Amino acid sequence: MKSNRRFYIATGMVILMVVVLWFSTSTGQMRQRYEVETQVYSTPEHRTDATRAIEAYERVMERYMDATKGNFVEISGDIRSIGATLDSIDTKLTRVDMRLERIERHLGILPPPIAPTPDPNAGPVPAPAPAPLPARPPSTQYR
Repeated sequence: MKSNRRFYIATGMVILMVVVLWFSTSTGQMRQRYEVETQVYSTPEHRTDATRAIEAYERVMERYMDATKGNFVEISGDIRSIGATLDSIDTKLTRVDMRLERIERHLGILPPPIAPTPDPNAGPVPAPAPAPLPARPPSTQYR
C-alpha cells in the first residue's frame, strides 16, 4: 500500500509540473509584448545655493543679451540713417563741384596741378643729413 501511495504521489507531482509548465509557456506565446506599468514615487528636487545662484546668473545674462540685441538694432537703424544722410551730402557736393567747374571754365581759371601720389609700396624717404655745426671763434674756446 505504501508503494502504491508513493507511486500516486509521484505521478500527481509529475502531472502537476507538466500542467504548470504548459500554462507558463502557452501564456507567453500568445502575447506580442509585455506592458509594465511603473509608478515612480519621487521627492521634490533639492536645490542647493549654488544651483540657485547659477540660475539667477543665467537669467541676468539672458536679460543682458536681450538688452544688447535691442541696442544693436537701434545702432543699425542709426547707421542706416547716417548712411542716407551722407549719400545726400555727397550728391549735393557733386552738384556744387560741377557748378564750380563750369564757372572756372567760363572765367578761364586753370585747375591747380595735381601732385603725383607717392607709391604706398615704396620704402621710407631718407632724411636729409644734418647741417654741420659752425666752428667757434678762437676767443670763445676753452683753455
